[in-house]
Amino acid sequence: MARVILFNKPFDVLSQFTDVRNPTPRRTLSEFVDIPKVYPAGRLDRDSEGLMILTDDGKLQARISDPKNKMAKTYLVQVEGAPTDADLQPLRDGVSLKDGPTRPATVELMAPPDLWDRNPPVRFRKTVPDQWLKIIISEGRNRQVRRMTAHVGFPTLRLVRWSIGPWDVAGIASGKWREVSSGNE
Repeated sequence: MARVILFNKPFDVLSQFTDVRNPTPRRTLSEFVDIPKVYPAGRLDRDSEGLMILTDDGKLQARISDPKNKMAKTYLVQVEGAPTDADLQPLRDGVSLKDGPTRPATVELMAPPDLWDRNPPVRFRKTVPDQWLKIIISEGRNRQVRRMTAHVGFPTLRLVRWSIGPWDVAGIASGKWREVSSGNE
């Protein structure tokens, strides 16, 4: 039976277990998860938070991380500015980034979610509004969601991956993990 670990990655943590090449080592998964022979299924940027799946099953790892499998990934995204539904339509249609066009995304405006505090907190500016979006994509290019929101004029302030396929981070505190079955939750 495959081991599947749902980890709520904090801000400013690398999505790998070691950082030996850096002269000033940064925080890694090893600070939070002490389980031998599990590996991340995909990556999550250092400045992003939320769900990472760790597993000891290579086939499951490939199924989760390979874009050809089109596994849906849901992100809760705080952007700078106040986009309208019309402003977000290009994301729903797919936008052209430097590495090619994106697949169409599901995007909706949402109320601020009830999340854990981020350390350090997002910089608040009284004169610049912000808005939360729920974005679902089925690919996972480098910094894709951030590049997509910037492309339509609304830079990302905070990005939280909420779910991957059937797994989500609900009820898991930042920096904590839970083991689950490899089937649908």
